[in-house]
Amino acid sequence: MISTLFERWRQGYRTKAFPPAPDSLPDRLRGRPAIDVSKCVDGCTRCLEACPVNALTRGPDRGVSMDLGRCLFCGDCVKACPAGAIRFTPDYRLSTRLRDDLITDGATLKLAKALDRSARRLFGRSLKLRQVSAGGCNACEADTNVLNTLVFDLARFGIQFVASPRHADGLLVTGPVTENMREALIRTWEAVPAPRIVVVVGACAIAGGPYAGHAEAHGGAAAFVPVDLFIPGCPPHPYTILDGLLRLLGHVEDVGA
Repeated sequence: MISTLFERWRQGYRTKAFPPAPDSLPDRLRGRPAIDVSKCVDGCTRCLEACPVNALTRGPDRGVSMDLGRCLFCGDCVKACPAGAIRFTPDYRLSTRLRDDLITDGATLKLAKALDRSARRLFGRSLKLRQVSAGGCNACEADTNVLNTLVFDLARFGIQFVASPRHADGLLVTGPVTENMREALIRTWEAVPAPRIVVVVGACAIAGGPYAGHAEAHGGAAAFVPVDLFIPGCPPHPYTILDGLLRLLGHVEDVGA
């Protein structure tokens, strides 16, 4: 007992202050992309060809845009670009309210705005979510579950995961929604009492991820349930998930990045 208390004293207070995120985020974190089209070479399509999920497109004005909903943050486009026009920054803020807002030119990103006033009155101080893994690989699930640890302490913001959809205010969905999980997702959504919200986490839940177009995957949750918040990544960093949830509840108010 004494040794346990001593170790607890030695470790000190472990919960990180948030927001904002601490400055100790790793350099290898692949967050919001930055694209410098001035470096692009005429006719070069190497980044587009390297992307395994067709997340990059190039317009008639030579501009390159990236769909963060599809992006796996694998870095293949960065490696393929001979001019270094694409890079990933350590900016973890990525969540949006609308699917189309995830398409970025690499300079700006329209971050998620808060729910309307009536919804914030209901959910702003107490939000219960039922997590649904709709065929995920467990990466997004793991980075969601880690929010319950003392490092992030999700409950201090009044946000908790519950076992039953009948006790929930909404769903947090991961995975591409496989055929085997389609009915389960719909039934879980129907069991949540109204008013209710849906948060989708990860490239699979947003756009199907690497499984998009497969006969047994449906390309994301939005085809079956109305989505209130999109959190991109593969998987998203826990701070990305936490930042998105707090923006939805109005606890983080800056609207652009």
